[in-house]
Amino acid sequence: MLICFINSMPKKKTIPVVFILKVDFTEWLKKQTSFIKSWLTTTQFRGDAGQVRLIPNQAGELAQVICILSDVKDFWAAGALPLSLPEGQYHFELSNENYLQFAIGWGLGAYQFTRYKKSTRLPAQLVLPKGVDQKQVNNIVESIYFVRTLINMPTEDMGPSELSAATAHLAKQYKATFKEIVGKDLLKQNFASIYTVGRASDDAPRLLDLRWGLKKHPKVTLVGKGVCFDTGGLDIKTASGMQLMKKDMGGAAHVLGLARMIMEAKLPVCLRVLIPAVENSVSGNAYRPGDVITSHKGITIEVGNTDAEGRLVLADALSVAVSEKPDLLIDIATLTGAARVALGTELPAVFCNQDKVVEDLVVHANQLRDPIWRLPLFGLYRDSLNSLIADINNNGCDSYGGAITAGLFLKEFVPDEIPWLHFDLMAWNLRGRAGRPQGGEAMALRALFGYLVDRFG
Repeated sequence: MLICFINSMPKKKTIPVVFILKVDFTEWLKKQTSFIKSWLTTTQFRGDAGQVRLIPNQAGELAQVICILSDVKDFWAAGALPLSLPEGQYHFELSNENYLQFAIGWGLGAYQFTRYKKSTRLPAQLVLPKGVDQKQVNNIVESIYFVRTLINMPTEDMGPSELSAATAHLAKQYKATFKEIVGKDLLKQNFASIYTVGRASDDAPRLLDLRWGLKKHPKVTLVGKGVCFDTGGLDIKTASGMQLMKKDMGGAAHVLGLARMIMEAKLPVCLRVLIPAVENSVSGNAYRPGDVITSHKGITIEVGNTDAEGRLVLADALSVAVSEKPDLLIDIATLTGAARVALGTELPAVFCNQDKVVEDLVVHANQLRDPIWRLPLFGLYRDSLNSLIADINNNGCDSYGGAITAGLFLKEFVPDEIPWLHFDLMAWNLRGRAGRPQGGEAMALRALFGYLVDRFG
């Protein structure tokens, strides 16, 4: 059980948290005692959305907390509470219908990354009443903690071998099978793209492969970009451009977090997770612009830019993924700066080759306040990936539409008949917001899990 939650009503009296809609605040205030009215006036509380106020009793003890919501589904407001309220035990004055999402918001707001720096406090604790699905709350919150922590880890403690260990540990925890192909064995098994990108590192490149579930169930395959650090290779990034590149394995962290949700919930799917885990380093044997790689699918790739390495390693992993003709294929990657230019850092881009799949996913994203935005696989831009000496170039011939051309590159390795979702996301909060602290972040996972439960559960 997470430290920020309590399973059932404790003997000790808990403090109520009252959520009030901004539009209802004036009417609510009219019904309060003269003491509360005076207190809120004295503390200049205006009732704006997101505002929180601690209200004492006549003895000076904390009696209740009020929190103003922008609308009835504004569960992120609860995320601001566990690390801002005094340590203690609280309960929401909410219907069970809304309690679950508000509890998830509370749990996500309690996250702290404490591996290298001790926390100055414990989060406040929330009582989960019997009518709330506590397992579901814990599953989502713990899985997102898992994703955040993997991304926050510096590469010295989360390189390809450590990412492999984390995957193996997850497999053991849920009785899944795990195997990996490491180093030059990648060449022997025709994974030249993965090997070539990662060969300059002293931590060998590898392809991680986790399987779980029964073969009779629908096949769901997840592919995550596991570039544990990206220097850019010989097309080296600037110092500022490398600052956050420990997060370039964010796609791998996402698919592991989603796999954890699936396995913990025991969804009736046949799950496979594939992660090409590499470090894109600079050394005497680093791959070069102009080199040609023969991918696992047999497509030859001219290296237009060594900093477009994510699509190279994903190409080999996708080729394996589609060989089993999954009912749904999802890849997640911190792939392009172009997607961030188009949509900013807080709105993940999604590409899809089948309208119904992405339309249904968007419904869940909107319901769960886990936003995504569809970008097109605009076929006319495919020509920008043409090469004079190979089947395709890994880099577009101009600087326009970079997220789209990256998606079109990956599309070369996915047959049209396989339903495919491709996510290009930031995996990082540049600023802290309620329930979403600065640092590594799981984006679109709640939406994806909700969609998978609805479709396969």
